Amino acid sequence: MDKLSSSPTPPRPRPRVRGAHPAIVISAWSIPILILGQFALLAAVPMVVAVVTVMRDTRSRALRWWVMAVAISYVAPLVLWILRPERAQSLSVDMDPALASIIVAAAVALIARILASAKR
Repeated sequence: MDKLSSSPTPPRPRPRVRGAHPAIVISAWSIPILILGQFALLAAVPMVVAVVTVMRDTRSRALRWWVMAVAISYVAPLVLWILRPERAQSLSVDMDPALASIIVAAAVALIARILASAKR
């Protein structure tokens, strides 16, 4: 009896799917936490980290639009705060709650996209 015909072929190993860069994942989670915790100006640090990482990392190209949406939604109240002549001492105090909710919603959408791509 032929050994090749009697034994089934082993299944091919699935190619390893690499998820988003860890810096993007950590930044995506920290942005809404900082915004909701009234540390809106400090949220610029993970925002810059996410933008720089998504532009440099080739495996995170699918997240570019999502990260840019979060960045644009964050830059709008930041520019308004900077250009206002009589501004508050803190961006969190001066930021409209609607703008804060837009930033948080965009960050949550980014987190959902990261989690959805990780399950594939």
